[in-house]
Amino acid sequence: MNSSSSADDVDSASAENKEEAKGNMRVLSIQSHVVSGYVGNKAAVFPLQLLGFDVDIINCVQFSNHTGYPFGWEGEVLDGTMLTKLVDGMDRNGLLSGDSESEGVGHILTGYIGSESVLRAVASAVQKLKGVKATCRYICDPVLGDNGSLYVPKELVDIYRRNVVPLADVITPNHFEAEQLTGISIKTIPDAQRACSILHDLGVSLVLITSIIFTEESGDCNIELVPPSNDSIAIFASRRNVHRSSKRNENLYRPSIQDDSKSDRTHDQYIIYTPRLAGHFTGTGDVCAALFLGWTADNDHGGENVGSCLSCTLEKLAGVMQAIVKRTADAAERKQSSSSSIGEVKVVSCRELQLIQSRDDILNPPKKFRAMRVN
Repeated sequence: MNSSSSADDVDSASAENKEEAKGNMRVLSIQSHVVSGYVGNKAAVFPLQLLGFDVDIINCVQFSNHTGYPFGWEGEVLDGTMLTKLVDGMDRNGLLSGDSESEGVGHILTGYIGSESVLRAVASAVQKLKGVKATCRYICDPVLGDNGSLYVPKELVDIYRRNVVPLADVITPNHFEAEQLTGISIKTIPDAQRACSILHDLGVSLVLITSIIFTEESGDCNIELVPPSNDSIAIFASRRNVHRSSKRNENLYRPSIQDDSKSDRTHDQYIIYTPRLAGHFTGTGDVCAALFLGWTADNDHGGENVGSCLSCTLEKLAGVMQAIVKRTADAAERKQSSSSSIGEVKVVSCRELQLIQSRDDILNPPKKFRAMRVN
C-alpha cells in the first residue's frame, strides 16, 4: 500500500468519525411554505442544508407569498388530520426511527402553525417521534405574533403553553411571544431571566429570546450588560443545566459577569446586542431558529464547555442575522432609489430576505459582536 493511499484512508476514516460524532443530521421541519419569498420552510431549509442537515419537509400552509403583501395571497392550509396521516406514513415505513442511532429523525423544528387542529396534531407528532426515538430533539419556534399583535388565533397561546412547550427541548420566541407565553412584561434583563425561568419550569432546557428591546434600565445590572445604545436589539439565551447542582443561585435575578469556570451554576445565561436596522423584514425568526438548531445540535447534551459553546453560538447567530438583514436592507434601498415611483407590492417584495446571497456568511459567520455572561 502506498503512502498516499494510506493517508487518504486515514482522512476518510477521520471524516466518517467526525460525522458520527455530530449525531443525527435529519430534521423534520413543520411550518409554512411560500412560492415566492423566504419565510417558513423557504427560510429554514436552505440554512439547515448548508450546515449539512437532511431536511424532511411538511408544509402546514402553501401560499403564493407571505401575508404581508398588500393584495393578499392565494393557497391552501393543511389540516390536522392530513398532518397526522403524513407522519403516520413516515412511521409505517421506518422513516422516523431508522435502523440505527444515526438514522431516522434526530430533530423536529416547528414554526408557523395557524390553526388549533394542526397545532394539536403537531403535539401528537412530537410525542410519536419522541416515543420511537428518545434522543430526538424538539426545537419549537412558537410563531404567535410580533410588535404587540397576535397573528394567530389567541386560543393557540394557551395550547402552546399547556401542550406544546412542555414537549420542547429548545424554544425560540421573539420578545412579544415570550411575553405571551410567560405573562412577564420584559422590560429589563431580570425580566428576561424570569421569563426564561418560567419556560424552563415548563420543561424546556434551552431558551432563546430574540428581538428584545429593553425599555427600562436594570438597576443593579453590571454596566457591561447595559445596551450600548437606544437603537440596540438583544438576543438572550438561557440553558438550564440539570446535570449540575440543583442549588438555586441567590443572585439569579441580579445580572453580573462572572467566571465561567464555576461548575455549580444551575443556568448558563448570555446576552448579545446588535444595532437595530430600520424596516420590517419577514422570515428572520425562521432563519434564526434554523441556525440555532444547527449550531446547538452538537453541544446540547451538557458537558464542561457547554457555556462557552452557547456563547459562541450566540456570536455566530448575531453576526449572520445582522449580515442577512443588512444585505436585505441595502438591496431594498438600491431598488427603491433606482425608481422615481415604487408601488406597494414593490415596497414589500424588495424586502424579501437576501438569503441565498448570504450563503458565505452562513458557512463562515462574521464575528462582530460579543456575547456576555449574565449570571
